[in-house]
Amino acid sequence: MSNTVDMTVGNPTKHILKFAFPLIITNLGQQLYMVADAAIVGRGVGVKALAAVGATDWVNLMFIWIALGFTQAFSSFISRYFGEKNYNRMNKTIAMSTLLCIAIGIILTVSGIFTAKPLLEILKTPDDIKQGAVTYLMIMTGGSLIVTAYNMASAILRAFGNGRAPLIAMLISAILNVGLDCLFVLVFGWGIVGAAVASLCAQLFSFLYCLIMIRRITIIKLTKESWKIDFKLIKELILFGIPLVMQFISIALGGIILQSSVNTEGSIFVGAYTATNKVYALLESTAISIGIACSTYLAQNYGAKEIKRFKKGVITGELIVIILAVAVMIITFILREPIMKLFVDVNESGGFEALKISIHYLNILIICLTILYSIHIYRNALVAMGISFWPMISGISECVCRVVMGKFAIHTFLGSDALFYAEPISWIAALLFVMIPYFFYKRKLLK
Repeated sequence: MSNTVDMTVGNPTKHILKFAFPLIITNLGQQLYMVADAAIVGRGVGVKALAAVGATDWVNLMFIWIALGFTQAFSSFISRYFGEKNYNRMNKTIAMSTLLCIAIGIILTVSGIFTAKPLLEILKTPDDIKQGAVTYLMIMTGGSLIVTAYNMASAILRAFGNGRAPLIAMLISAILNVGLDCLFVLVFGWGIVGAAVASLCAQLFSFLYCLIMIRRITIIKLTKESWKIDFKLIKELILFGIPLVMQFISIALGGIILQSSVNTEGSIFVGAYTATNKVYALLESTAISIGIACSTYLAQNYGAKEIKRFKKGVITGELIVIILAVAVMIITFILREPIMKLFVDVNESGGFEALKISIHYLNILIICLTILYSIHIYRNALVAMGISFWPMISGISECVCRVVMGKFAIHTFLGSDALFYAEPISWIAALLFVMIPYFFYKRKLLK
C-alpha cells in the first residue's frame, strides 16, 4: 500500500508529529506565497492596491471554504473506510466525492463571477479601490473549479496519511507563484490581475502533482463499478458536509459583515487591516496543520474502534498546539514591526499611519493564539467522530460575535478597536461550542 500510513498502530505522538510536520511546511508555504502576493502588490503597486485585494478577502474565503468544507467531510469518510480496511467502500467514496467536487466547483465558479460586483457594493467598498477589488474577486472565484480540485486531491492524500506529496506540490507551486507574481506584477505591470492569475496557475500545478501521486496509491482502484451513481452515499456525503460548510459560511459571513464596517474607515485603514490579516492567516496555518494531522489520525482510529488511541490523540494534539502557540506568540511579538513593514511602505502617503494600525491589531491577536489553536483540535475531533452539527454551531457563534463587534460595539467606548477585538472574542465563543460537546461525546464513547 504505497503512499499510505496506517495510524491505528504505533505511537500516537510520533504519528501526529510526523504527519503534521510536512503539513505545517505545506500550509506555511501556502500562506507565505499569499503573503508574497500581498507584499508584492503592497510594495510594488501601493497601499490602495493592497486594500483592493484585502477588501475581497472574506468573500473570496467564503468560496474557498465552501470547497474546503465539503472536501474535508469527504476525506473523513475516506479515512474511516481506510481504517476499517473496507476498500470497496473507500473507492466508491472517492469516486462519488470526485463527481460532487466537479459539480461544486462549477457552481462556485458561475456564482462567483456573477455576484462579485454586487457583493462588494453591499460591503460599501471605498470607491477608490472598488474596481480593482471587483476585478480581483472575479478572477479568483472564476478559478473555483481549480481550487476545489486541488483541495479534494490533497484531502485524499492526507486521508491516507500522506503529507509528503502535498508538501512537495506546495513547495514547487510556491516558487512558481512568487516567480509569476514578480513577472506579472512588477515586469508586465498587470497589477492585482497578475497576482490573481499567478495564484490560480500555482493552484493548478498543485492539483496536477497531487493527482499523479494519487494514481500511485495501489489500493485506489476506481473501476467502472466505482463510478456508478450511488445516491445513498452521495446523500450521506452531502448531509455530513453541509453542516461543515455552514460552519465555514457562518464564519465568512461574520467576516464579510465585519469587513463592511472596516471599509467605512477608509482605504488606509483597510490596507492596514489587510496586512495584519495576512500575517494572522500565516500564524493560524500551523494550528490548521496540527488539526488536519489529528483529524486523519482520529478518523482512522475511530473507524478501527481504537477508542483509547482516539482519546490519547486529542490530548497529544492539544499539548502540541499550546506549546506551538506560545512559541509563535513570542517570536511574532519580537519581530512584529519588521514583519508589517514587508507590506507597508512608510515613505508612501498614509504608509506610517497604516503601519501603526497594523501593529496595534497584531498585538491584540497574538495574545489570544492559544484559544485559536485549540479550536482546530476539538473541531477536528468531532468531525473524525462523524459529528458535524457542533462545528456548525461553533461557526455560527463566530459569525454572531463578529456582527455584534462590527455593528454595535464599534459605537461604544471601544470605537474602531472593536473591529480588532472581534477576532479574539469570536475565537472564545467558537472554542466553547466544540470543546464542551467533545467532552460530552468522549464520555459517551468511553462507556
